[in-house]
Amino acid sequence: MPLFHVGCVLALLGSVVLVPDWLAAPPVLAPGIGALASGTGALAAPAAVATQGARLQGGGASAADRFWPQWRGPHATGASKTATPPLEWSDTKNIKWKVEIPGRGSASPVVWGDRLFLLTAIPSGATLDASHAPRGNAPSPHRFQVMAIDRATGRTVWERTAREEAPHETAHPDFGTWASSSALTNGEIVVASFESRGLYAYDMAGTLLWQTDLGDKAMRNQFGEGSTPVLHGNRLIVVWDHTGGSFITALDARTGREVWRQKRDEIDTWATPLILQAGGRAQVVVPGMKQIQSYDVETGAVVWHSAGLTMNPIPSPLADDTLVYLMSGFRGNSLKAIRFGSAKGDITGTPAVAWTLDRDTPYVPSPLLADGILYFLKANTGILSAYDAATGKPHFQLQRLPSSAEVFSSPVGAAGRVYITSREGATIVLKHGPAFEVLAQNRLSDGFDASPALVGREMFLRGHRFLYAIAER
Repeated sequence: MPLFHVGCVLALLGSVVLVPDWLAAPPVLAPGIGALASGTGALAAPAAVATQGARLQGGGASAADRFWPQWRGPHATGASKTATPPLEWSDTKNIKWKVEIPGRGSASPVVWGDRLFLLTAIPSGATLDASHAPRGNAPSPHRFQVMAIDRATGRTVWERTAREEAPHETAHPDFGTWASSSALTNGEIVVASFESRGLYAYDMAGTLLWQTDLGDKAMRNQFGEGSTPVLHGNRLIVVWDHTGGSFITALDARTGREVWRQKRDEIDTWATPLILQAGGRAQVVVPGMKQIQSYDVETGAVVWHSAGLTMNPIPSPLADDTLVYLMSGFRGNSLKAIRFGSAKGDITGTPAVAWTLDRDTPYVPSPLLADGILYFLKANTGILSAYDAATGKPHFQLQRLPSSAEVFSSPVGAAGRVYITSREGATIVLKHGPAFEVLAQNRLSDGFDASPALVGREMFLRGHRFLYAIAER
């Protein structure tokens, strides 16, 4: 039922293939992108490097800090240190605007400047009302669409159909969507991954820069796809885990050309990889059932690895200055806090593993890290725990959220608050801190699987039918 929040024949197991330009399957380059690909200036370093858990109040902020450029926010922690979203709302209170989004998708909104970017899959020939229905067991032709929306008004600025065709296999009949990966941006390009339906890069005005196709995934039990790539400088990292030959690859974000590829001995995963800085070099950490692995971003070499998590790793990892936190919760429970700064080789059972937990971890929702507190839900329920991130000691455990029976959306935090949205349309607002304290209960007449984006005074929520801008009115 995973929703997400998502081997090269030349590679021997454990080896890295550096792919020369003449051998790599070339992406399709749109006309006129030579200036972008010429190297006259590297793409702006994105906010995807999670070197510290975001603070929920105060502090200076860069341009990227003020926006929500990727799945899980500016620091990939689920938190914003600049946003001040409202405490309360309803269908008739503090709704700045809402617009109906055609089709269905659990892709979360991302925001840069005055634009919001959203992915959706629209069944061909369906009415607007009918287009929202779950269609995981009916892979009919769909339009795979990228939308740019004005933050102030909800008006569609541009929309592009990346591809129109039928998916090659089914997804979960009730929960699966054909647009489960989220877009990402660094203010210069917008990357849209529809996974088996292709990977696309646009400029901020909607001009297609390049597109490439990594093939068709074969997902176990045909549960559906949904891993989101991650950007670091000129590198776009894509994890391609499935039952038909898994790998991780780095593409040149300016051209889409493959730089390296590393085979992975894993089946399906949906977690978005995490970029870290250690010893002056960037690493990308990837969860797995068999192994957790960290790869050098520039070369693809494995820097360190440890024993893996449970089957179906879906929650995305996050990090502070010292530790990276990885967890999963299907057919068991596993949380590992790893000291990544000096980790090398096999760290299983070594002091590099700072602490572990084998209970109450999430299945679909990703955790939230803010001011040294690690929040996470039990399975897909509205049952919340909060731990001291450094020590693994609980602040509180298994607190039931009111009005939240089932949760796929991931918690977010800002302005001294924690926001958790249920599938049934309730958002519970908690006071951020070591004590469990409910501040507000809000409800909208919609269902929610995607996670919120927090920017400025606004919260952006993507429902099954509508996209909402929530702000104090």
